[in-house]
Amino acid sequence: MSSHAPYRQSGMTNTQRTIFLNVAVRDLAVSKSFFEQLGFEFNPAFTNDDAACMVISPQAYAMLHTPGSFERFTLRPTADPTQSTEVILALSAESREEVDTLADKALQIGGSPAGDAEDYGFMYQRSFHDPDGHLWEVAWMDPAADESGPPAEGETAA
Repeated sequence: MSSHAPYRQSGMTNTQRTIFLNVAVRDLAVSKSFFEQLGFEFNPAFTNDDAACMVISPQAYAMLHTPGSFERFTLRPTADPTQSTEVILALSAESREEVDTLADKALQIGGSPAGDAEDYGFMYQRSFHDPDGHLWEVAWMDPAADESGPPAEGETAA
């Protein structure tokens, strides 16, 4: 999915921003191992016994925090992702095959299913829960749909 499409559609200027997602994990070593097996790397300069900086892309990072580390950044109670969905963490994929490869691998190494695959023709996605229960979605979008938006209801993607 193009990082520019939402700006074109909303009329906003294209300002490149970096996003840092922060999630609480019960066992940092287990979470790091899970995501390393999915092919993600960690920035050692921002990783210690309390938190790990997972590199998603040059503009996107996920900070995996132990509960004590996470609680330093909020005044509200930390959500239990095994009981409720606090956020859906969505990742783009280069192809439908990559969606399946990543989701299948996640399920093989300790993730759990989070529903059936969804195929809209112009977009294909699968979801899984990581070992802590956070909901991750992997999606591929047809580049033509990314440029022009999804087909109107009742139409099929060209």
